[in-house]
Amino acid sequence: AVPAVPAVLKKRLVKLVVNFLFYFRTDEAEPIGALLLEHCKVTKEEENVFSISFIEEPERKYCFECATEEQCQEWVEALRRASYEFLRRSLIFYRNEIQKMTGKDPLEQYGISEEARFQLGPHR
Repeated sequence: AVPAVPAVLKKRLVKLVVNFLFYFRTDEAEPIGALLLEHCKVTKEEENVFSISFIEEPERKYCFECATEEQCQEWVEALRRASYEFLRRSLIFYRNEIQKMTGKDPLEQYGISEEARFQLGPHR
């Protein structure tokens, strides 16, 4: 077995847009890549370090080092809330809470079809 080559630390700017984490070189305006934050796990590794790994490809792991512990925690929380599945579960939860309180489906007033509302039902 060949020992793993130690990872090289590179300075990147990162920007979270919905469920994509774009990364940029510090001197360029266009992103050099993006991670789709679905089926992934965000883990706090060390004081200022977190990682993103993918369930389908556990060997594919990206580590990020932040300037401070607080910044690291903020990123971890934001990234954990960024996936479509998290947003979908939140929508289902709040929709059910509003329905309990008001007796009405809050999506009805926006003309969202029965079929679309049915798709928002919890997984069986």
